[in-house]
Amino acid sequence: MISQTAIGAQDPMENVKSMEQRNLRLKMENHEPDGTIIKENLTDIIARKINQLPEAERNLLENGSTYVGLNAALCGLIANSLFRRILHVTQARIAAGLPMAVIPFLTANVSYKGFVSLPLNTGDLQCETCTVTRGGLVGLVFGGLYPVFLAIPVNGGLAARYNSALLPEKGNILNYWIRISKPVFRKMLFPILLQTGFAAYLGSRQYKLLIKALQLPEPGLEIE
Repeated sequence: MISQTAIGAQDPMENVKSMEQRNLRLKMENHEPDGTIIKENLTDIIARKINQLPEAERNLLENGSTYVGLNAALCGLIANSLFRRILHVTQARIAAGLPMAVIPFLTANVSYKGFVSLPLNTGDLQCETCTVTRGGLVGLVFGGLYPVFLAIPVNGGLAARYNSALLPEKGNILNYWIRISKPVFRKMLFPILLQTGFAAYLGSRQYKLLIKALQLPEPGLEIE
């Protein structure tokens, strides 16, 4: 008799690892290091467990990084608009807007996948606090700050090309861009904090969904 209460009281990650250690004897013919076998089997089990979740929860767990990327693209477009207004740039709206949306989207999407989603799905990230911290940092750095900094050279180049603003000489470039950027960063403070909070919440939500998935019975396993 297997007690579901006893199983639920244990760490789901540890339950999966214990199951794989018991099945390790059956896979010795692979002639791989024990750690490699356990690692691959743990990843397979997590993937099967995730597939048992409802579609909406599974999509959030698998595609959550897309939402972080979309928010980063929005931050990029807002920052681009603010710099264009300050530098009086009216030309090349699409040419400047497209990279300011696409590049932050790809950067934030890939970064969140690499630092949060992938470690969760492979069992390498087993701490909710660590997941929330990683998510928040990715949202802050790649989803909020990076799009603003990216807008500086993009719009600075356009301002120089179309002579829409009086740019400084080489000796005063740093002070000039600090002065120009201050009002932009003040206006972008709320979107940056919102992106940071959203990414942190998403990390927490994905961790809880993964724990929920790991507590589901193995497909085809009968509990008597």
